[in-house]
Amino acid sequence: MGRVQMAITAASMVAALAGCRAQAPTVPVNGGAPSVDSAAAALQRSTARFAPTDLSADLTGLPPNEREALAHMVRAAQVMDALFLEQVWSGNETVFQSLVKDETPLGKARLHAFLVNKGPWSRLDHNEAFVPGAPEKPASANFYPVGATKEEVEKWIAGLSPAEKTAATGFFTTIRRGPDGKLMAVPYSTEYQGELAIAAGHLRAAAAATTQPTLKAFLESRADAFGSNDYYASDVKWMELDATIEPTIGPYEVYEDEWFNYKAAFEAFITVKDRAESDKLQKFAGSLQEIEDNLPIDAKYRNPKLGALAPIAVVNTVFSAGDANRGVQTAAFNLPNDERVIREKGSKRVMLKNNQQAKFDQVLVPISKVALAATDRSHVAFDAFFTHILMHELMHGLGPHDITVAGRTTTVRQELKETYSAIEEAKADISGLFALRFLIDKGQLDQGLEQTMYTTFLASAFRSLRFGINEAHGKGQAIQLNYLLDQGAFTVNADGTFAVNTAKVRDGVAALTGEIMTLQAEGSYAKARQMIDTLGVIRPPTKALLDKLAAIPVDIEPRFVTALELVKSNGTP
Repeated sequence: MGRVQMAITAASMVAALAGCRAQAPTVPVNGGAPSVDSAAAALQRSTARFAPTDLSADLTGLPPNEREALAHMVRAAQVMDALFLEQVWSGNETVFQSLVKDETPLGKARLHAFLVNKGPWSRLDHNEAFVPGAPEKPASANFYPVGATKEEVEKWIAGLSPAEKTAATGFFTTIRRGPDGKLMAVPYSTEYQGELAIAAGHLRAAAAATTQPTLKAFLESRADAFGSNDYYASDVKWMELDATIEPTIGPYEVYEDEWFNYKAAFEAFITVKDRAESDKLQKFAGSLQEIEDNLPIDAKYRNPKLGALAPIAVVNTVFSAGDANRGVQTAAFNLPNDERVIREKGSKRVMLKNNQQAKFDQVLVPISKVALAATDRSHVAFDAFFTHILMHELMHGLGPHDITVAGRTTTVRQELKETYSAIEEAKADISGLFALRFLIDKGQLDQGLEQTMYTTFLASAFRSLRFGINEAHGKGQAIQLNYLLDQGAFTVNADGTFAVNTAKVRDGVAALTGEIMTLQAEGSYAKARQMIDTLGVIRPPTKALLDKLAAIPVDIEPRFVTALELVKSNGTP
């Protein structure tokens, strides 16, 4: 079974497996090896933390040719699943093949967990292995040679010419050993040539089917990028996309590279646009420069001229794959990550509305009933949840990106290395609250939002912490929660519930925003490491509260019902 067939098989099995959960008896603790039944039950309980959720989107407004295009995009997205599995670990294909053949209840439970986590490790449990024989999850993923050490790669990079270093530390290369045993950078277009050719074929078929000019231009350009390894032009086309269908497909996020946060993982979001909601939120884009000009950092660290484009798209997910569909689901994203595109063109914020509504209903509201005092629960609102997620994504584009350290022109990502993702997620979160408060003060947002945004954020903090502090969003959230507790902006009640101190929360938010952005502007790896080590932890009161949430789902497990119907009805090969 090849990698592409592996992805298609995996995608077709997810929905069926998601419905096969059974309430299992408690695993006995007897000091001996667990029985096969109890091991299967334990895995079923583990995957049950992801609530099966039908994600649907209204396609009634799409004519047949656009549905055909959409079906081809879903097929291209399935290839991203195969590529991501390979990027996570070189042994994933072998493990997947063995699990597919295992028809026992334990084998099916392992396969289900494998598909949810995109590998044999539980992402919610500090990457604990659940398949016998699986090694410790490699921090290097499969971006670097098996057997290489981080120190070896760092030393090699340090000895390269500027041009060679750019390639070695860039988003779109793997590091491999040549025939002579020396390290070398290999373009994704070479490393994943076969799979990318198949994905490109589906994108070109989609481009041929659609009559929407900007969509056709993006699909053709991204198909070309899969072969050339140059994603700049297609990133620009994606920024300019204005169509009823909103696809995001390719290598983007760097979370999986836990050595350096250099290497981009393949993912896909195939969505349809909610035009009315998008137009309503686009007003935020016009305020970004003013927010940047008022960030609580030294003026020399502010960007006097942000990229010209700042589109905001509100969409509903039809299908997601690869890094976009592993473990905890994405609620929104801000792309591209290429600092060159951000500097020249800005970035786009995409809000996955049906994902967010499902998370709010199935996870956040139940958490608020445990984490907050009864008098505060009425101040948890979807509008505050949705708007802060939007502002989180907007703030990824603000603050320091291109920086100068000791006379060198560099980027925050390169200087902060493996600390970058957690620090950047904390920055976007906390500065999002700062920005919302700024817009409320300016009269651009309703004053009533102040009553709900801090309380909703606090309840959502526990939602994020349950993702695990080995994960960037969870670690970033721990930094914020502990900092605000230390500042007295959040407090712990006698009964163990948490509350917002309205007299101190505003100053606490501004202070943390300034501290994070300043260390980013300085490119201070040492300060970032210290912040994570001291604040990116779970303290006893928080642990006690998290223990009370055990019966509440951690996140959703999407079942892409619209995509399944679409592909079936269009007969896309």
